[in-house]
Amino acid sequence: MPDKIDFKALDSYQARAGQFRVLEIPAMRYLMIDGHGDPNTSSAYTQALQALYPVAYKLKFASKRDLGRDYVVPPLEGLWWAEDMDAFTVARDKSQWDWTMMLLVPEWIDEAMFRAAVDVVRATGSADRLDDVRIETLDEGLCVQTLHRGSFDEEAAVLDEMHHQFIPNQGLSMSGKHHEIYFSDVRKVAPDKLRTLLRQPVTRAGLLPSSTHG
Repeated sequence: MPDKIDFKALDSYQARAGQFRVLEIPAMRYLMIDGHGDPNTSSAYTQALQALYPVAYKLKFASKRDLGRDYVVPPLEGLWWAEDMDAFTVARDKSQWDWTMMLLVPEWIDEAMFRAAVDVVRATGSADRLDDVRIETLDEGLCVQTLHRGSFDEEAAVLDEMHHQFIPNQGLSMSGKHHEIYFSDVRKVAPDKLRTLLRQPVTRAGLLPSSTHG
């Protein structure tokens, strides 16, 4: 039996605090569910996670049982956007945020396995937003990312530097949605110890070598 795969070892999950890294992110498949509003107070956000995680774990168990391929359920990820992106870096008006919460799934998980997992979860009757969960490929391409250590509300200064200094100074422009990957369990880790990967898809006129910025 092969070792359990941990997708956090992928290069796309690598980042360091205090550095901005430019890299190409390969297309990856995710379980996704959409919503709007402050994740701290929105019932839609809570219901989204209550639908997302059971499907993810049913897929993991089916992969191990039926395919002999076991893996660690990857960390929660989120795409975030707003009509005015300064809602993330200036006002931090979370009521204006739109989001897609996501969990990475291996490339060998097909639509049939996904549908079967949804049906198993549905039989328990425990997920109100189950019909909103989908499986979809995300192809972000060229991105800038960094690791943030600390509370979510302290991200603003890092994002402001990323959006308004590093990205334009590299001849890049923002495209796509702000992406976060949550390496820490907020139920178990103090806010000042949280580790969050911050990613922003970008475009550029020519091909430049990847770089870091401290």
